[in-house]
Amino acid sequence: MASDRVVRPAPISGFPEWLPEVRRVEQSWLDRIRATYERYGFCSLETPSVEALEILQAKGETSQEVYTLSRLQAEAADADARLALHFDLTVPLARYVAQHFNDLVFPFKRYQMQRVWRGERPQEGRFREFTQCDIDVINVDHVPLSFDAELPRIVHEVLTELEVGGFSIGINNRKVLQGFYAGLGIADPLGVIRIADKLDKIGSDAVGKLLATELDLTSGQIDACLALAQIRGADAAVVDTVAGLGSSGALLDEGLTELAYVLGELADLPGGSVVADLSIARGLDYYTGTVYEGKLLDAPGFGSICSGGRYDNLAGEFIRRDLPGVGMSIGLSRLFAKFVNEGRFTEGPKSPTQVLVVVPSAERRPQALATAAALRARGLNVETYHEAAKIGNQIRYASRKLIPYVWFPPFDDDKPHEVKDMTSGEQIAGDPSTWQPA
Repeated sequence: MASDRVVRPAPISGFPEWLPEVRRVEQSWLDRIRATYERYGFCSLETPSVEALEILQAKGETSQEVYTLSRLQAEAADADARLALHFDLTVPLARYVAQHFNDLVFPFKRYQMQRVWRGERPQEGRFREFTQCDIDVINVDHVPLSFDAELPRIVHEVLTELEVGGFSIGINNRKVLQGFYAGLGIADPLGVIRIADKLDKIGSDAVGKLLATELDLTSGQIDACLALAQIRGADAAVVDTVAGLGSSGALLDEGLTELAYVLGELADLPGGSVVADLSIARGLDYYTGTVYEGKLLDAPGFGSICSGGRYDNLAGEFIRRDLPGVGMSIGLSRLFAKFVNEGRFTEGPKSPTQVLVVVPSAERRPQALATAAALRARGLNVETYHEAAKIGNQIRYASRKLIPYVWFPPFDDDKPHEVKDMTSGEQIAGDPSTWQPA
Protein backbone atom coordinates (compact mmCIF):
# COMPACT_ATOMS: atom_id res chain seq x y z
CA MET A 1 0.00 0.00 0.00
CA ALA A 2 1.39 3.41 -1.01
CA SER A 3 2.43 5.75 1.77
CA ASP A 4 0.56 9.03 2.23
CA ARG A 5 3.70 10.70 3.53
CA VAL A 6 4.90 13.61 1.41
CA VAL A 7 8.63 14.37 1.44
CA ARG A 8 9.16 18.11 1.33
CA PRO A 9 11.75 18.99 -1.35
CA ALA A 10 14.59 21.04 0.06
CA PRO A 11 18.22 21.57 -0.92
CA ILE A 12 21.03 20.35 1.31
CA SER A 13 22.91 23.23 2.87
CA GLY A 14 26.28 23.86 1.26
CA PHE A 15 25.46 22.14 -2.05
CA PRO A 16 24.61 24.91 -4.56
CA GLU A 17 22.28 24.37 -7.50
CA TRP A 18 21.00 26.83 -10.10
CA LEU A 19 18.05 27.34 -12.41
CA PRO A 20 18.78 26.55 -16.08
CA GLU A 21 19.22 30.20 -17.06
CA VAL A 22 21.78 30.71 -14.30
CA ARG A 23 23.52 27.42 -15.01
CA ARG A 24 23.99 28.56 -18.63
CA VAL A 25 25.90 31.60 -17.40
CA GLU A 26 28.02 29.39 -15.15
CA GLN A 27 28.78 27.16 -18.13
CA SER A 28 29.85 30.18 -20.15
CA TRP A 29 32.30 31.07 -17.35
CA LEU A 30 33.70 27.54 -17.47
CA ASP A 31 34.04 27.75 -21.25
CA ARG A 32 35.96 31.02 -21.03
CA ILE A 33 38.27 29.71 -18.31
CA ARG A 34 38.89 26.55 -20.33
CA ALA A 35 39.68 28.57 -23.46
CA THR A 36 42.19 30.76 -21.59
CA TYR A 37 43.96 27.79 -20.04
CA GLU A 38 44.24 26.10 -23.42
CA ARG A 39 45.62 29.28 -25.04
CA TYR A 40 48.66 28.78 -22.82
CA GLY A 41 49.06 25.13 -23.80
CA PHE A 42 47.52 23.38 -20.79
CA CYS A 43 45.73 20.07 -21.40
CA SER A 44 42.50 18.92 -19.78
CA LEU A 45 42.45 16.26 -17.08
CA GLU A 46 39.71 14.71 -14.99
CA THR A 47 40.33 12.33 -12.09
CA PRO A 48 37.75 10.27 -10.16
CA SER A 49 35.72 11.99 -7.46
CA VAL A 50 36.79 9.24 -5.07
CA GLU A 51 40.34 8.48 -3.92
CA ALA A 52 41.76 6.08 -1.39
CA LEU A 53 41.82 7.85 1.96
CA GLU A 54 45.52 7.09 2.37
CA ILE A 55 46.17 9.00 -0.87
CA LEU A 56 44.36 12.09 0.39
CA GLN A 57 46.22 11.90 3.68
CA ALA A 58 49.62 11.29 2.13
CA LYS A 59 50.79 14.72 3.25
CA GLY A 60 49.21 17.36 5.43
CA GLU A 61 46.47 17.53 8.02
CA THR A 62 43.28 17.06 6.03
CA SER A 63 41.19 14.45 7.87
CA GLN A 64 38.80 16.94 9.47
CA GLU A 65 37.66 18.18 6.05
CA VAL A 66 37.30 14.85 4.25
CA TYR A 67 34.02 13.08 3.46
CA THR A 68 34.57 9.33 3.69
CA LEU A 69 32.35 6.84 1.83
CA SER A 70 30.58 3.71 2.93
CA ARG A 71 27.89 1.57 1.29
CA LEU A 72 24.55 1.26 3.01
CA GLN A 73 24.60 -2.52 2.54
CA ALA A 74 28.34 -2.88 3.15
CA GLU A 75 29.55 -6.12 4.68
CA ALA A 76 32.16 -6.52 7.39
CA ALA A 77 34.76 -7.51 4.80
CA ASP A 78 34.43 -4.05 3.21
CA ALA A 79 35.53 -2.23 6.36
CA ASP A 80 39.14 -1.93 5.20
CA ALA A 81 38.20 -0.28 1.90
CA ARG A 82 38.61 3.32 3.08
CA LEU A 83 37.47 5.67 0.32
CA ALA A 84 36.82 9.41 0.38
CA LEU A 85 35.72 12.28 -1.83
CA HIS A 86 38.67 14.44 -2.84
CA PHE A 87 38.93 17.74 -0.95
CA ASP A 88 41.04 19.43 -3.64
CA LEU A 89 42.43 18.60 -7.09
CA THR A 90 46.15 18.86 -6.30
CA VAL A 91 46.60 15.61 -4.36
CA PRO A 92 44.70 13.58 -7.02
CA LEU A 93 46.92 15.24 -9.65
CA ALA A 94 50.04 14.13 -7.81
CA ARG A 95 48.73 10.57 -7.64
CA TYR A 96 47.82 10.69 -11.35
CA VAL A 97 51.26 11.93 -12.40
CA ALA A 98 53.01 9.26 -10.36
CA GLN A 99 50.75 6.54 -11.77
CA HIS A 100 51.17 7.64 -15.41
CA PHE A 101 54.74 8.86 -15.13
CA ASN A 102 56.05 6.89 -18.12
CA ASP A 103 53.25 8.11 -20.41
CA LEU A 104 53.43 11.86 -19.76
CA VAL A 105 55.53 14.58 -21.40
CA PHE A 106 57.25 16.87 -18.91
CA PRO A 107 56.84 19.62 -17.92
CA PHE A 108 53.30 18.30 -17.59
CA LYS A 109 50.89 21.24 -17.90
CA ARG A 110 47.30 20.43 -17.03
CA TYR A 111 44.07 22.17 -16.11
CA GLN A 112 41.26 20.50 -14.21
CA MET A 113 37.75 21.84 -13.58
CA GLN A 114 35.81 19.59 -11.22
CA ARG A 115 33.75 19.54 -8.07
CA VAL A 116 35.42 18.91 -4.73
CA TRP A 117 33.99 18.24 -1.27
CA ARG A 118 34.88 19.51 2.19
CA GLY A 119 33.12 18.97 5.49
CA GLU A 120 32.84 22.64 6.41
CA ARG A 121 30.10 24.71 8.00
CA PRO A 122 28.25 26.37 5.09
CA GLN A 123 28.32 30.17 5.00
CA GLU A 124 28.81 32.92 2.44
CA GLY A 125 31.57 31.84 0.11
CA ARG A 126 31.96 28.41 1.73
CA PHE A 127 30.31 25.28 0.43
CA ARG A 128 30.49 21.57 1.11
CA GLU A 129 30.46 20.88 -2.63
CA PHE A 130 31.99 23.35 -5.05
CA THR A 131 33.79 23.67 -8.37
CA GLN A 132 37.48 24.48 -8.63
CA CYS A 133 39.31 25.45 -11.81
CA ASP A 134 42.92 24.37 -11.31
CA ILE A 135 46.00 24.92 -13.42
CA ASP A 136 49.29 23.18 -12.55
CA VAL A 137 52.75 22.42 -13.88
CA ILE A 138 54.68 19.35 -12.69
CA ASN A 139 58.20 18.54 -13.86
CA VAL A 140 60.96 16.08 -13.14
CA ASP A 141 63.54 17.31 -10.61
CA HIS A 142 62.97 21.05 -11.16
CA VAL A 143 60.14 23.39 -12.15
CA PRO A 144 61.55 26.61 -13.67
CA LEU A 145 60.64 29.70 -11.64
CA SER A 146 59.15 31.24 -14.78
CA PHE A 147 56.06 29.09 -14.20
CA ASP A 148 55.59 30.74 -10.78
CA ALA A 149 55.05 33.96 -12.73
CA GLU A 150 53.12 32.49 -15.65
CA LEU A 151 50.32 31.02 -13.54
CA PRO A 152 49.21 34.29 -11.88
CA ARG A 153 49.43 35.94 -15.30
CA ILE A 154 46.98 33.36 -16.68
CA VAL A 155 44.63 33.72 -13.71
CA HIS A 156 44.83 37.51 -14.03
CA GLU A 157 43.74 37.14 -17.66
CA VAL A 158 40.83 34.90 -16.67
CA LEU A 159 39.55 37.23 -13.94
CA THR A 160 39.85 40.23 -16.26
CA GLU A 161 37.93 38.46 -19.03
CA LEU A 162 35.19 37.42 -16.60
CA GLU A 163 34.83 41.09 -15.58
CA VAL A 164 34.79 40.33 -11.86
CA GLY A 165 35.69 43.93 -11.02
CA GLY A 166 38.75 45.10 -9.14
CA PHE A 167 40.92 42.33 -7.76
CA SER A 168 44.40 41.80 -6.40
CA ILE A 169 46.52 38.65 -6.54
CA GLY A 170 48.80 38.56 -3.52
CA ILE A 171 52.09 36.67 -3.77
CA ASN A 172 54.39 35.46 -1.01
CA ASN A 173 56.99 32.73 -0.58
CA ARG A 174 57.00 30.08 2.13
CA LYS A 175 60.80 30.20 2.19
CA VAL A 176 60.56 33.84 3.24
CA LEU A 177 58.27 32.89 6.11
CA GLN A 178 60.20 29.82 7.25
CA GLY A 179 63.56 31.53 6.86
CA PHE A 180 62.35 34.65 8.69
CA TYR A 181 60.90 32.68 11.59
CA ALA A 182 63.99 30.47 11.83
CA GLY A 183 66.17 33.58 11.84
CA LEU A 184 64.27 34.76 14.89
CA GLY A 185 65.21 31.56 16.69
CA ILE A 186 61.73 30.01 16.45
CA ALA A 187 61.93 26.23 16.74
CA ASP A 188 58.69 25.44 14.86
CA PRO A 189 58.43 27.70 11.76
CA LEU A 190 55.70 25.50 10.22
CA GLY A 191 53.64 25.89 13.38
CA VAL A 192 53.87 29.66 13.03
CA ILE A 193 52.76 29.39 9.39
CA ARG A 194 49.66 27.40 10.36
CA ILE A 195 48.70 30.01 12.95
CA ALA A 196 49.62 32.97 10.71
CA ASP A 197 47.31 31.54 8.03
CA LYS A 198 44.39 32.46 10.33
CA LEU A 199 45.27 36.17 10.29
CA ASP A 200 42.42 37.19 7.97
CA LYS A 201 39.90 35.17 9.96
CA ILE A 202 40.75 36.05 13.57
CA GLY A 203 42.92 39.18 13.40
CA SER A 204 46.42 40.03 14.58
CA ASP A 205 45.62 40.16 18.32
CA ALA A 206 44.20 36.62 18.31
CA VAL A 207 47.10 35.35 16.19
CA GLY A 208 49.53 36.91 18.66
CA LYS A 209 47.85 35.16 21.57
CA LEU A 210 47.98 31.79 19.79
CA LEU A 211 51.67 32.26 19.03
CA ALA A 212 52.29 32.91 22.71
CA THR A 213 50.12 30.15 24.18
CA GLU A 214 50.65 27.36 21.61
CA LEU A 215 54.26 27.98 20.55
CA ASP A 216 55.59 29.89 23.57
CA LEU A 217 56.99 32.73 21.45
CA THR A 218 58.41 35.81 23.13
CA SER A 219 56.79 39.21 22.70
CA GLY A 220 59.69 40.30 20.50
CA GLN A 221 59.26 37.29 18.21
CA ILE A 222 55.49 37.84 18.03
CA ASP A 223 55.94 41.53 17.17
CA ALA A 224 58.39 40.63 14.39
CA CYS A 225 56.04 37.97 12.96
CA LEU A 226 53.13 40.40 12.93
CA ALA A 227 55.29 43.16 11.43
CA LEU A 228 56.28 40.82 8.59
CA ALA A 229 52.61 40.12 7.90
CA GLN A 230 51.94 43.85 7.44
CA ILE A 231 54.36 44.24 4.52
CA ARG A 232 52.86 44.91 1.08
CA GLY A 233 54.52 46.04 -2.12
CA ALA A 234 54.38 45.87 -5.90
CA ASP A 235 58.10 45.50 -6.56
CA ALA A 236 61.41 44.27 -5.16
CA ALA A 237 61.46 47.07 -2.57
CA VAL A 238 59.74 44.63 -0.20
CA VAL A 239 63.08 42.80 0.05
CA ASP A 240 64.66 45.80 1.79
CA THR A 241 61.62 46.19 4.03
CA VAL A 242 61.89 42.60 5.22
CA ALA A 243 65.62 42.95 5.76
CA GLY A 244 64.91 45.84 8.09
CA LEU A 245 63.04 43.62 10.55
CA GLY A 246 66.21 42.05 11.90
CA SER A 247 66.02 38.43 10.72
CA SER A 248 68.51 36.79 8.37
CA GLY A 249 69.47 33.44 6.90
CA ALA A 250 70.13 31.60 3.65
CA LEU A 251 66.56 30.29 3.30
CA LEU A 252 65.15 33.78 3.84
CA ASP A 253 67.49 35.21 1.20
CA GLU A 254 66.51 32.47 -1.27
CA GLY A 255 62.81 33.14 -0.75
CA LEU A 256 63.23 36.91 -1.17
CA THR A 257 65.18 36.39 -4.41
CA GLU A 258 62.42 34.16 -5.80
CA LEU A 259 59.72 36.61 -4.73
CA ALA A 260 61.52 39.53 -6.36
CA TYR A 261 61.89 37.52 -9.59
CA VAL A 262 58.18 36.71 -9.79
CA LEU A 263 57.20 40.32 -9.10
CA GLY A 264 59.60 41.51 -11.80
CA GLU A 265 58.11 39.09 -14.35
CA LEU A 266 54.63 40.49 -13.67
CA ALA A 267 55.57 44.16 -13.55
CA ASP A 268 53.76 44.88 -16.84
CA LEU A 269 50.32 44.00 -15.40
CA PRO A 270 48.05 46.85 -14.21
CA GLY A 271 49.26 48.47 -11.00
CA GLY A 272 47.89 46.93 -7.83
CA SER A 273 46.52 43.82 -9.52
CA VAL A 274 49.54 41.73 -8.46
CA VAL A 275 51.33 42.57 -5.19
CA ALA A 276 53.67 41.05 -2.67
CA ASP A 277 51.66 40.28 0.46
CA LEU A 278 53.76 38.89 3.29
CA SER A 279 50.65 37.93 5.30
CA ILE A 280 49.84 35.06 2.92
CA ALA A 281 50.84 31.76 4.52
CA ARG A 282 48.63 29.01 3.01
CA GLY A 283 48.16 26.53 5.84
CA LEU A 284 48.49 23.26 3.90
CA ASP A 285 51.79 21.55 4.65
CA TYR A 286 52.65 20.67 1.07
CA TYR A 287 53.44 24.25 -0.05
CA THR A 288 57.18 24.93 -0.10
CA GLY A 289 57.83 28.10 -2.14
CA THR A 290 55.71 30.69 -3.94
CA VAL A 291 52.16 30.99 -2.62
CA TYR A 292 49.20 32.94 -4.03
CA GLU A 293 45.91 34.32 -2.77
CA GLY A 294 43.53 36.58 -4.72
CA LYS A 295 40.90 38.93 -3.28
CA LEU A 296 38.15 41.17 -4.58
CA LEU A 297 39.00 44.80 -3.84
CA ASP A 298 35.41 45.78 -3.09
CA ALA A 299 34.95 42.85 -0.68
CA PRO A 300 38.28 42.29 1.16
CA GLY A 301 36.60 40.22 3.87
CA PHE A 302 34.89 37.89 1.44
CA GLY A 303 37.68 35.35 1.22
CA SER A 304 40.08 34.31 -1.51
CA ILE A 305 38.83 33.89 -5.07
CA CYS A 306 42.03 32.16 -6.21
CA SER A 307 44.92 30.55 -4.41
CA GLY A 308 47.74 28.05 -4.73
CA GLY A 309 51.48 27.74 -4.68
CA ARG A 310 54.58 25.64 -5.25
CA TYR A 311 54.94 22.14 -3.85
CA ASP A 312 58.33 20.49 -4.19
CA ASN A 313 57.60 16.87 -3.43
CA LEU A 314 53.87 16.15 -3.34
CA ALA A 315 53.94 13.74 -6.28
CA GLY A 316 57.09 12.22 -4.80
CA GLU A 317 54.93 10.77 -2.02
CA PHE A 318 53.80 8.15 -4.55
CA ILE A 319 56.93 7.50 -6.64
CA ARG A 320 60.68 7.50 -6.05
CA ARG A 321 61.31 10.51 -8.25
CA ASP A 322 61.50 14.23 -7.53
CA LEU A 323 58.33 15.66 -9.11
CA PRO A 324 57.91 19.25 -7.94
CA GLY A 325 55.00 21.38 -9.12
CA VAL A 326 53.32 24.76 -8.93
CA GLY A 327 49.61 25.45 -9.30
CA MET A 328 46.77 27.91 -8.87
CA SER A 329 43.06 27.37 -8.38
CA ILE A 330 40.11 29.65 -9.11
CA GLY A 331 37.25 29.13 -6.67
CA LEU A 332 34.51 29.25 -9.28
CA SER A 333 31.55 28.40 -7.04
CA ARG A 334 32.50 30.97 -4.41
CA LEU A 335 32.92 33.76 -6.95
CA PHE A 336 29.94 32.81 -9.11
CA ALA A 337 27.55 32.48 -6.14
CA LYS A 338 28.50 35.97 -5.00
CA PHE A 339 27.63 37.37 -8.42
CA VAL A 340 24.33 35.46 -8.48
CA ASN A 341 23.32 36.66 -5.02
CA GLU A 342 24.15 40.26 -5.89
CA GLY A 343 22.42 40.15 -9.29
CA ARG A 344 25.58 41.27 -11.03
CA PHE A 345 24.86 39.72 -14.41
CA THR A 346 21.89 39.37 -16.75
CA GLU A 347 20.45 35.89 -16.83
CA GLY A 348 20.45 34.18 -20.17
CA PRO A 349 17.72 32.16 -21.91
CA LYS A 350 16.21 29.19 -20.08
CA SER A 351 17.54 26.80 -22.74
CA PRO A 352 20.23 26.66 -25.44
CA THR A 353 17.53 26.54 -28.16
CA GLN A 354 17.98 29.07 -30.97
CA VAL A 355 14.98 28.05 -33.05
CA LEU A 356 11.64 26.49 -32.10
CA VAL A 357 9.99 24.70 -35.00
CA VAL A 358 6.20 24.87 -34.81
CA VAL A 359 4.13 21.74 -35.44
CA PRO A 360 1.20 23.03 -37.58
CA SER A 361 -0.79 19.81 -37.26
CA ALA A 362 -0.37 16.13 -36.49
CA GLU A 363 -0.28 15.41 -40.23
CA ARG A 364 2.49 17.99 -40.75
CA ARG A 365 4.66 16.80 -37.86
CA PRO A 366 7.01 14.77 -40.17
CA GLN A 367 7.71 17.96 -42.15
CA ALA A 368 8.39 19.88 -38.92
CA LEU A 369 10.84 17.19 -37.83
CA ALA A 370 12.57 17.26 -41.23
CA THR A 371 12.86 21.06 -41.03
CA ALA A 372 14.41 20.86 -37.56
CA ALA A 373 16.87 18.21 -38.75
CA ALA A 374 17.92 20.40 -41.69
CA LEU A 375 18.57 23.36 -39.40
CA ARG A 376 20.50 21.22 -36.89
CA ALA A 377 22.66 19.84 -39.70
CA ARG A 378 23.84 23.41 -40.28
CA GLY A 379 24.93 23.81 -36.66
CA LEU A 380 21.88 25.45 -35.07
CA ASN A 381 20.29 24.42 -31.77
CA VAL A 382 16.73 23.51 -32.70
CA GLU A 383 13.76 22.27 -30.72
CA THR A 384 10.59 20.85 -32.25
CA TYR A 385 7.42 21.54 -30.30
CA HIS A 386 6.27 18.35 -28.63
CA GLU A 387 2.71 18.24 -29.98
CA ALA A 388 0.34 19.83 -32.49
CA ALA A 389 -1.07 22.38 -30.03
CA LYS A 390 -2.56 25.79 -30.72
CA ILE A 391 -0.05 28.02 -32.49
CA GLY A 392 -0.44 30.66 -29.78
CA ASN A 393 0.56 28.14 -27.11
CA GLN A 394 3.63 27.15 -29.10
CA ILE A 395 4.69 30.79 -29.52
CA ARG A 396 4.08 31.43 -25.82
CA TYR A 397 6.35 28.50 -24.97
CA ALA A 398 9.15 30.04 -27.07
CA SER A 399 8.59 33.42 -25.44
CA ARG A 400 8.79 32.02 -21.89
CA LYS A 401 12.07 30.24 -22.67
CA LEU A 402 13.45 33.31 -24.47
CA ILE A 403 13.96 31.31 -27.68
CA PRO A 404 14.94 33.99 -30.22
CA TYR A 405 13.32 32.49 -33.37
CA VAL A 406 10.15 30.54 -34.16
CA TRP A 407 10.04 28.60 -37.42
CA PHE A 408 6.75 27.92 -39.24
CA PRO A 409 6.85 25.02 -41.72
CA PRO A 410 4.28 25.31 -44.52
CA PHE A 411 0.74 24.91 -43.23
CA ASP A 412 -0.13 23.59 -46.70
CA ASP A 413 1.82 22.74 -49.85
CA ASP A 414 1.33 26.18 -51.44
CA LYS A 415 2.86 28.14 -48.53
CA PRO A 416 6.57 28.92 -47.95
CA HIS A 417 8.56 28.38 -44.76
CA GLU A 418 8.50 31.44 -42.49
CA VAL A 419 10.59 32.44 -39.47
CA LYS A 420 9.64 34.93 -36.75
CA ASP A 421 12.19 37.06 -34.89
CA MET A 422 10.84 37.05 -31.34
CA THR A 423 12.71 40.22 -30.42
CA SER A 424 11.60 42.47 -33.28
CA GLY A 425 8.37 40.64 -34.10
CA GLU A 426 9.34 40.56 -37.80
CA GLN A 427 8.24 37.45 -39.72
CA ILE A 428 9.79 36.65 -43.11
CA ALA A 429 10.13 33.77 -45.55
CA GLY A 430 13.03 31.42 -44.83
CA ASP A 431 14.81 28.50 -46.44
CA PRO A 432 16.03 25.80 -44.00
CA SER A 433 19.05 25.15 -46.24
CA THR A 434 20.33 28.75 -46.29
CA TRP A 435 18.77 30.78 -43.44
CA GLN A 436 21.07 32.24 -40.80
CA PRO A 437 20.11 33.99 -37.56
CA ALA A 438 20.98 37.65 -37.34
